[in-house]
Parts: sequence; structure tokens; C-alpha cells
Amino acid sequence: MDSKGTAMSISRCTELFWESRAQATVEGALVFPALLTLLLLALQPVCLLYTRSVMESAASETARLMVSGSDEAEVYERFACRRLAAVPDLAIFHAGGPRSWDIECVPALNTGGSVEVAIVGYVTPLPVIGAFARAFGERGDHGDVRMEVRVAYEGRPSWVEGDYADWISVWE
Repeated sequence: MDSKGTAMSISRCTELFWESRAQATVEGALVFPALLTLLLLALQPVCLLYTRSVMESAASETARLMVSGSDEAEVYERFACRRLAAVPDLAIFHAGGPRSWDIECVPALNTGGSVEVAIVGYVTPLPVIGAFARAFGERGDHGDVRMEVRVAYEGRPSWVEGDYADWISVWE
């Protein structure tokens, strides 16, 4: 500090910085909304991918259970609903609540050894992305995007020969 009590400047660069302090406020007012819009654009695909991965996992686990379990369709649907509870009850993840999943289980008796599980759900797109919702999938009645997952497993692979009685006869 000099004898008058003012700070001495170290260089011309610092003087330019202090003279343009208000410029950052104007730039922030322009950059902040653009940054939030980009965040919203990135958020919707993340929500859709999470929901789809949980749906695929639930369908796969249910199909595996159907291959080795009994033939009660209600049990399989409850099993799948329990797995689908991992999806948050928010419209951007799944619209309609936990009871609005459409789960279809086709047991091995009807298909000759293969089982199939289909899960359908709806997602409400964010307002910013609503115009582009057709790119995500088929639209429902309320503007929701329809998401569908189908998983099929072969109950008994074609390369396995014989039946259960033949298999256990090896150890008799």
C-alpha cells in the first residue's frame, strides 16, 4: 500500500480484471439457463435407460423362474411387480404408479418348451423434451412414451436329449 492508503497495482492484467467485474454477471445470466437446458436434455435419457434396464432385469428373472417353477401366472406377475418396484414412482421414470405395469407371462405349456415375459410401461417426458418424445418410442393417449421389453427363454434346449426319467436312470 502506498502512503495514501490505496492498493498499488501489481500489473496491468489485474487492473483489467477489476474493471470488468460486472461482465461475469451478464455472462452468467446467459450461460446458466443454457446449462440447465443441457442438464434437462441429459436427464431424460438417463431416466429412460434406468427404467428400461430394470424392466429387462425383471423380465429376465421372471422368465428364469418360469422355466423352473410352477404354472401359476399370478405368482409370476407378482414376482415381476416386486422387481419393478426398483423404478421410482415418478412420472419421468414410470407414469401411473406401481400397479400400472402391463405384465404378460406365457408359460412353457402354451409354447412347447419356451417361456416369454413381456412388460409394458409408460414414461412421461420432461416438458423440454416433450416435442421430441416420438424419438423415444410410441406415444400413448396422454402423451406418455410407451416402453416395452420382451424376454423369451427356451425351457429345454434342443441339444438336450431324453427326459427326466432318462437322466436319473444314470444314477440308479
